[in-house]
Amino acid sequence: MKKFLSALAAVVTVLPLICVQKASAVSFPLKTTIQSESAIMINLDADTVIHEKNADSKQLPGPLVNIMTAVVCLENCQDLSEEITIDESVYSYLYDTEYIDDLRFADIYDGDVLTVSDLLYAMMLTSSIEAAETIAYHVSDGNTSEFVDMMNEKAAEIGLESTHFTNATGMYDPDQYTTARDMATLTQYALNVPLFETISTTFTYNPTVPNIDSHPNHDTWIWTHSNTMMDPESDYYYAGAKGIKTGNLELAGRNIVAMASRDGNNYLAVLMKSPINDADGNTTFYHLEDATALFDWAFTHFSYQVILADTAEVGELQVTLADGNDYVLARPKEDFTLLWYDEVDTSVIDKSRITWYKNTLEAPVEKGEPLGELSIVYSGEVLGTVEVVAVSGVKRSESKYNLYVAKLFPKSRWFNKALLISCLLCAIYIIVCIYSYVVFKSKAKPLKPIYAVPKVDKKKKSKKKRSSSNNE
Repeated sequence: MKKFLSALAAVVTVLPLICVQKASAVSFPLKTTIQSESAIMINLDADTVIHEKNADSKQLPGPLVNIMTAVVCLENCQDLSEEITIDESVYSYLYDTEYIDDLRFADIYDGDVLTVSDLLYAMMLTSSIEAAETIAYHVSDGNTSEFVDMMNEKAAEIGLESTHFTNATGMYDPDQYTTARDMATLTQYALNVPLFETISTTFTYNPTVPNIDSHPNHDTWIWTHSNTMMDPESDYYYAGAKGIKTGNLELAGRNIVAMASRDGNNYLAVLMKSPINDADGNTTFYHLEDATALFDWAFTHFSYQVILADTAEVGELQVTLADGNDYVLARPKEDFTLLWYDEVDTSVIDKSRITWYKNTLEAPVEKGEPLGELSIVYSGEVLGTVEVVAVSGVKRSESKYNLYVAKLFPKSRWFNKALLISCLLCAIYIIVCIYSYVVFKSKAKPLKPIYAVPKVDKKKKSKKKRSSSNNE
């Protein structure tokens, strides 16, 4: 029994370590107005959403699609140093679009030779249609429709529930759509794909293969990232900003996916459908202003705080058969630390929702024994959970325990079995006694009198009588 209880206690102890819940998103209010129609801000270190705006509204991604194009290429190309000769016929059909201003080029010409890696840099830094379409053509062995299928399969695999791709370039198509939340999920996935972060956060790049005929001065053939937040000479320069992708469409406005790092904190911002022009028709870059506002807000107002200390007594649980106090106090197993907004008092966080593993405990209880889980809740959202354990041990009262066992014995299965066996043995004993009595009586039964006197032959007796009479 002790071995069984020990094994059970071990299982209960390990379970909380296995079942770790991921913190949920909490959207804190911004004082600054965001011009972009959709937005989402994520702390990459804590994997926590700290602000969102229409994050699940469907939007046209534009060249943000190139993030998925790069992922499919990186995961399916064995040799990124393979050289490819550019064939303009692969992408020239795009010249016929009515949205000519949406086309982006990287000065790549028919006959140029570039590596797969070069093409990835051209696409991610400049949204080059030459590079994007050539990559799709190369990876799919000439069947770009198959490449698009690969993009959609990957989208389903990583959980992009509101995303659908129709091309690898990001050119306008009403059937190609996504959301700010899906773009954030895709980008987080992509950042774990080898080389993606290196490529997407590079500010300038010079192709590795010289093409002297079309680019006589190879050193000046430079591709620069379209995210001007990375440019020290730009009005929108932001220290610590990196990549990742911009994407503009005439009909969809400006989009951007960018990272920024400061003091060891890393944030990802996704902004979609920012107006291209203001009310007066002037060109605007609200997506960059929005990104700057979000990063400033995050770096200024968010820090890691201890929401619940491991010394706090958060509840008590009844203990039976205790020697002394008939309850045990509970505390968090460890500090619960959370990225938190400094303008929201942590006292408004609900730290009282405990789910006990058992409704009552039976002594003895060990100090530090797992008792249940406490949910940390704010505005109806579960921020996370922490295991609660016994503050101190509780000894068992031997007198209470013996009385308890005595009371339980009549209800135990062993008692029932013993009673059944006793009844069975008594029945057998009675049967044996009855049988023995019957046998004994049978053997001790007296003989009838007729069998006690010797038999006499009546004929001989009659003859003797006649003979005696004659003699007389």
